[in-house]
Order: sequence, then structure tokens, then C-alpha cells
Amino acid sequence: METIKEKLTQMHGYKLHVIETDKYKTNTLVWRMKAPLAKEDVTLRALLPQVMQSSTAKYSTTTTLRSFMDDLYGATLFVDLAKKGEYHIISFLIEIANEKFLSDPSPLLKKGFELLAEILTNPNVTENGFDQETLEKEKRTLKQRIQSVYDDKMRYSNVRLIEEMCKGEPYALQVNGEAEDVEKITAENLYEYYKKAFSEDEMDLFVVGDVKEEEVKEIASELLQFEERSPKIAPEHDIQKRSEVNEVKEEQDVKQGKLNIGYRTNIVYGDPDYFALQVFNGIFGGFSHSKLFINVREKASLAYYAASRLESHKGLMMVMSGIDIKNFDQAVRIINEQMEAMKKGEFTDEELLQTKAVIRNQILETLDTSRGLLEILYHNVVAGTKIKIDEWLTEMEKTTRDEILKIAGKIDLDTIYFLTGSEAGE
Repeated sequence: METIKEKLTQMHGYKLHVIETDKYKTNTLVWRMKAPLAKEDVTLRALLPQVMQSSTAKYSTTTTLRSFMDDLYGATLFVDLAKKGEYHIISFLIEIANEKFLSDPSPLLKKGFELLAEILTNPNVTENGFDQETLEKEKRTLKQRIQSVYDDKMRYSNVRLIEEMCKGEPYALQVNGEAEDVEKITAENLYEYYKKAFSEDEMDLFVVGDVKEEEVKEIASELLQFEERSPKIAPEHDIQKRSEVNEVKEEQDVKQGKLNIGYRTNIVYGDPDYFALQVFNGIFGGFSHSKLFINVREKASLAYYAASRLESHKGLMMVMSGIDIKNFDQAVRIINEQMEAMKKGEFTDEELLQTKAVIRNQILETLDTSRGLLEILYHNVVAGTKIKIDEWLTEMEKTTRDEILKIAGKIDLDTIYFLTGSEAGE
């Protein structure tokens, strides 16, 4: 595998990560802002990037901003929100053509930087607040985004599992904030929060593509300067093992039940056991050859889907399945049996090898896109570690049966959540 060289420089108020590669036809700039999850500002943070990318002081309408991007050979801009462990992450991504592939020699990388700087540092503000029309439009959109989780029962049941499992912990907060808090946001208090975030958040700029580090540093230094800060660290929560499993049943008018089960792995990204945990999850429920898929969905025909996934920075493993409402007890029993099989080491060498091969392919596929590469690299920022991708692949490949059994001994069943139909819905 081609070694990825990430060159890191401390700039004014942020870290610059440059990855020089000719693998991609475009150059990608990703600006990330990280702060501890907190109820008082989660909704402000959800709205802020949407308002900022909608218009700026120079491009005062969405139409003029998008028209300018079209002139940059169809540059793309989008924003994103994520929860990683107890942190709330805002992302701004600009993808721009590499001028080496164009007959027009205009310096597109510099223009991409200028666009990013315009969005970040020159917001569409009148007096002491964001533009009112933009704000109202984005508030309506945010409410719809929050409502859409409720309408999508697969996503809703996963959100509800986390709310029940992590009650009293910041991770229980929804990434898009709370509907009832959207109305409280004004043009003025959002602008105040904008200034707070840009003076306190941990900020990172990733630039990946056919670029030269010195040129990138020079442009970044010219266009993006912020005050120095010591990033806030999310407080650690001492998680007590439950004396008995938390079982929650919620009734709605649904035809298909959603059974979601949460485990505490007690392992996070950066821990020595993390790579073996990935392999454990792959054998247990991560892929189509996994125990959950074969035994719950294929053999017992109990589930429309059955899979597990990790939350790497929070130490959670979550099983998601869609089942007939009448099959709840049987499905829980068979899922528990698969976990017991893992704890007893009842998996073959072939399953172990196949899982490692699939994880390796998955990581290499992720690296095929610049966005995927940056997603993997950002794990280190969140966890405060320096794990190289080669090391990730090597350590995962070395995982033994004994290490997987050691992992299994750390995993605790925490919460069973079931979204079920009322009598009328059955």
C-alpha cells in the first residue's frame, strides 16, 4: 500500500494537515471544528454551518455564491455535522478541480482557499447579527432535518437506543440539536456563538491533492489567521456497569419492529485493543458473512436486516435489526447466543481470515476517495493519537483468536430498545 504522508503544521489558531498525492483528480479542502457536546449550544452548532454556507458578505445570496462556484469549474461545497465520542464536529468541505488537468492556467487552489476564507471569516452579517432572511430559511430546514429522523424509523430507533443507553451523558444529545431550541435562536445570539466557536473550538484544515506543502502553507497563512487557543477537552464520564440490562419498549404505529441493542465495549480508538475490536465486530455483525447476518437473518429468517457497528470514540457497539413484532423474544435470544458464541471462541479460522480481508478491503476502498482518507485521518485528532494507516492495517492483520476472546470479555450488554407496534399497528 502507498504510504500516506501527512505533513502537520501549527498555524495561527489551527493545525494544517497537508497530504501531497497525485491519486485524485481534484484538490480537497476540509475545515473541521471540534468542541465538547453540550445541551446549551448543540442546536446553535447545528444551525451555524448551514447559515454560513448559504451566503457571505461578498456573495449575499445562495444564488450568487453557487454561481461563483460554477465559474470555478463546478467546485463543490458542503457542510456536515458529526458526533465523535463526546465531541460535536462541524465540517466545511470544498472540492475543486486541479488546474493541471485544465487548459485554463488560473490558480484554482488559491481561489478555493479564498472561497473557504470568505465563508469562514466574512459572514453575511448586518449590524450585530446574521442576515435575517437567511437565518429564517435555514431554521425551517433544520426543523425539517430534525423531524426527518423521527420519520425514518431505522434512524429513529438508533437515536432512541443512544438516548436510553447514554442518559445523562453528552453523547445522548442529537447531532442536529433539539426542535424546541431552534425557535430560540436569533440572528444576534447565533452571531455571538459564531465568534465564540471561532475563538474556542479546536480547528483543523486538511488539504489533500496534487499540491505542494510550502505553497499551501503560504496561502493558508495569508488568508486564515485566528487567535491562539487551548482546545477544550470533554469531561470524562465514569460509566458504571448496569446491575441489570435496561430494556425499553416504545409503541408507535409501525408494521415492522426495530430491535436495537447497545453494548459497552470499554475500548475506544487509540487503545491497544481497538484493532482486535474491529475484527471482533466484523465476525459478530459487521458484514454479510457475520454471525448476526447468517444466524438471525438467513437461518432463522427472523430479521429483514441484522448488523452491528462500532462508535469508535465512545466505546459502544450497536446491533440494528428489523423484525416482525411477534419475534422479539426469539430475536433477542438468538442475538444473545451469537454474543455468547463469540465469548466462547466459537468462530472458525476461516471466519477470522475472511473478516480481516474484508476490513482491509473496506479501508483501502475508503482511501480511494479524498473524503474517505480525511475521515480516517481525523480519528487521530479526535482521539489525540498518531496512528498511521499502515499501522492500523498491520495491527488488525496480526489479531489473534486469544485477543478476540480478551475483547469479548470486556463487552457488556447495556440496553435493549424495541420500537414496536400498538395493537392497531399489528
